[in-house]
Amino acid sequence: MFKKILIANRGEIACRVAATARRMAIRTVAVYSDADAGAKHVAACDEAVHIGGSAPRDSYLRWDRIIEAARATGAEAIHPGYGFLSENDEFARACAEAGLVFIGPPASAILAMGLKAESKQLMEKAGVPLVPGYHGADQDPALLEREAARIGYPVLIKASAGGGGKGMRAVDKPEDFQAALASCQREAASSFGDDAVLVEKYVQRPRHIEIQVFGDTQGNCVWLFERDCSVQRRHQKVLEEAPAPGMTPALRQRMGEAAVAAAKAVGYVGAGTVEFIVEQREGGAMEFFFMEMNTRLQVEHPVTEAITGLDLVEWQLRVAAGEPLPLKQEQLRIQGHAIEARISAETPDNNFLPATGTLLVYRNPPAASFEPAAVRIDDGVREGDVISPFYDPMIAKLIVHGDTREQALARLDQALAQVHIVGLGNNVQFLRQVVRSRSFAQADLDTALIVREQDNLFRQEPLGLALAGAVAIAQALLQERAAAGADPFSRRDGWNSHGARVRRFEFDFRGERAKAELTYLHDGALTLTIGNVSGALSFAARGDRIEVHFAGQRLLATVYADGETDHVFSERGATQIVNVDLLAHAGETHSEGGRLTAPMPGKVLSFNVRPGDEVREGQVLAIMEAMKMEHTIAAPGDGVVAELLYAPGDQVDEGAELLTITAKTEAASGN
Repeated sequence: MFKKILIANRGEIACRVAATARRMAIRTVAVYSDADAGAKHVAACDEAVHIGGSAPRDSYLRWDRIIEAARATGAEAIHPGYGFLSENDEFARACAEAGLVFIGPPASAILAMGLKAESKQLMEKAGVPLVPGYHGADQDPALLEREAARIGYPVLIKASAGGGGKGMRAVDKPEDFQAALASCQREAASSFGDDAVLVEKYVQRPRHIEIQVFGDTQGNCVWLFERDCSVQRRHQKVLEEAPAPGMTPALRQRMGEAAVAAAKAVGYVGAGTVEFIVEQREGGAMEFFFMEMNTRLQVEHPVTEAITGLDLVEWQLRVAAGEPLPLKQEQLRIQGHAIEARISAETPDNNFLPATGTLLVYRNPPAASFEPAAVRIDDGVREGDVISPFYDPMIAKLIVHGDTREQALARLDQALAQVHIVGLGNNVQFLRQVVRSRSFAQADLDTALIVREQDNLFRQEPLGLALAGAVAIAQALLQERAAAGADPFSRRDGWNSHGARVRRFEFDFRGERAKAELTYLHDGALTLTIGNVSGALSFAARGDRIEVHFAGQRLLATVYADGETDHVFSERGATQIVNVDLLAHAGETHSEGGRLTAPMPGKVLSFNVRPGDEVREGQVLAIMEAMKMEHTIAAPGDGVVAELLYAPGDQVDEGAELLTITAKTEAASGN
């Protein structure tokens, strides 16, 4: 076994690999960029080497520096994690040439499976079922459009060298094909250095089911059951579970055997995932088609570990060191059900735009809340860390395990309620809505689940103004009591020597201004009117939480203050309410004008308009790239473009004004 390995990655996967290596008494070397100098994965390893600037191309994609770091520290092998160089055949080959073991498949297997078109041709020869499509080398746009017409709409355009939903677009009608193709090619070239695409039939009501495979250097290969990854947004996974609901033993066997055939066709060694699109047909029948093979460990591998009781990173290390697979196919068993939720820095209510900022608060479920091994957190961040625009916005993975799917679902919702994040947008509340949705709860799964359930998933308010306001007022009163101490003459509440006294509060809640009146009665009791709700208010501190009773409702909540904003977390859900300082905001007015600003830090790819152009509401004005994805900037209303304030290629900060628009009447009058 290796004595020392270098982990050529960052974040949670680097921490994950380091944990297994430590258990196996293997020393680890981290590599880090400028942005990651103080990162958790650096502290998790025994040694660390700086390899360059914050942008991946200046650090984590510089395999020459990574190999140099491995040699300098005496590492015998390199674990690539996932993403970055994990599926780069040149890197795997360079490791071998440098006398280092690449903890992954041989370069030939990565090359064979890395290009989607070529891999599908190879799978066809191996007898693995394929989705109808075009996988050829000729990339003439006119030819691709003709092939789409031959296949029949809707079609899916996919980057040939891609993954993770990047360079992928669904096209419903012919007139949208060329614009979608151009966007896919730009994104593919930016993310993978290759703008080649393939075109496939877009399967209706598809499920995304993948098979975990493992091969060794002795020619053995097994499949470790399946994972359902159907819940997706922007073709990227949100929730994954194992085993797949509704899977019959016969279908599981067929898919497992097909996955092993795919792996053996390329002489596969190590951990890999064969991904299938599963078509759901009338009467409940399901048919599967090969989609792609990921020649690395997957983000969602923990659910397979949970149902098998195995450590897949340990298997990777043992196989890379030349050992045979620890178990044979007939020794593998499914134990219970597991679900993984990807917690990301993003804003689901704003088209899942990535978010950046500091993790002012980052708290996970206490271990004492659950049975041993029932809940697991894989992360690469700590409270106080910064989520930057340079890398993927995933914060953590929350994995739960239960005897049944129903038990796992309940545990997942309970655990998500105990994840507290303050400082940047995140998807925790959205994940709870998905878990509670009818479709997910009943395992009515397909890749359009989020779209189908969107009315129940987006812009949902779990507490409402009245209860959120009551919590904010109660928290403020508790703080006043703590500040005043035992001196009754310094307190602003409590017993009065005469009549009732009224205090007024104002809040901003979900974009609306709200007023509240708190009345102190003669006996010290409180009544509250907020919005159109009135009732008695009482509250008490319960450790680090506050218990509030108002208008017949009870809530036990944790409140974190960030400036004037109170972030409220409870079993019902999480919300934010802004306390308005009535003196500081007196006379304040707001006017947005015709400004259009960057929703996040990123790069301007192009402007679709010029000064003087008339535009209509919803028209695409500019395209930005941030966190490896393209984002469109659309006109909020009709008008005339007055000025472009940046040029294509410029880097911009969040909130930077990109262009200005004036109303047609203003443009005509010269104002």
